[in-house]
Amino acid sequence: MKNSKVYISPAFNGEIQSVKLEDAHGMIRVYMLPFIKPAYVRRYYPDIAIETHNDAVKAVIEHVKMDSQHRNVLICHQFVTGAVCCESEELSVGGLDNVDAGLFEGFDYVALGHIHGPQKIIKETVRYAGTPLKYSFSEANHKKSVTVVELAEKGKVHIRQVPLVPKRDLREIRGSYLEITARDYYKELDTDNYMHITLTDEEDVPDAVGKLRSIYPNIMKLDYDNKRTQSQTVIDGAKQLEKKSPLELFEEFYEKQNNQLMSEAQRKFTSDLLEQLVEDEK
Repeated sequence: MKNSKVYISPAFNGEIQSVKLEDAHGMIRVYMLPFIKPAYVRRYYPDIAIETHNDAVKAVIEHVKMDSQHRNVLICHQFVTGAVCCESEELSVGGLDNVDAGLFEGFDYVALGHIHGPQKIIKETVRYAGTPLKYSFSEANHKKSVTVVELAEKGKVHIRQVPLVPKRDLREIRGSYLEITARDYYKELDTDNYMHITLTDEEDVPDAVGKLRSIYPNIMKLDYDNKRTQSQTVIDGAKQLEKKSPLELFEEFYEKQNNQLMSEAQRKFTSDLLEQLVEDEK
């Protein structure tokens, strides 16, 4: 594809591939570093101790024969220490895949990929452009954009961000069913947005999603926040099961699941149902 001036880095093969560009200020060398892990790199540098992602990236960059008189750009797909991430990204436990931004000191600009939120790391010229769209509700507050980088003569880099506004945004709202279906609540909302709705009703609303779609047609996620969902009770194996009746066991289960006692009507219904099951087994 390079004949069409589209450049794709292959899997790491021991060296970083680069593309040479020219403009009125001279040469620009763009280095393409694919995502790497320690195991990918060790085979090419057996004399270097490579245990972490930081070790791997350091070893690779130190072997780049870079001409500091010209402008040098690095395209890199790693998790750089200090980046603010969200649920959409998969990161290693304990930050084992972290890479120190100081490794990129010799480059005039570093274009990072991997993190979805646009942000700079330590300095303006080391940046994650972020994704053009929001991929989960953990990104609901992100301001998506395109990062435009203009390289003038050596040492001068101009950066600007062009906002990206989608046709439909992600929006999170919460409240009781009656609150969020009241005209005064939603009349100024863009109800066509992709919605994550959290209901605070203590009782589940029958066919809540179907009913809410009449107002919020693009509802994507429905949660409840009430006594039942807030309960941290762990349901363990019941002790001395033989000493408790089926109704008592069911009452215990209901209380632990819902963080409240059964009502008399529920208790009577359950008792009658259990008795009917016993009769049917006979």
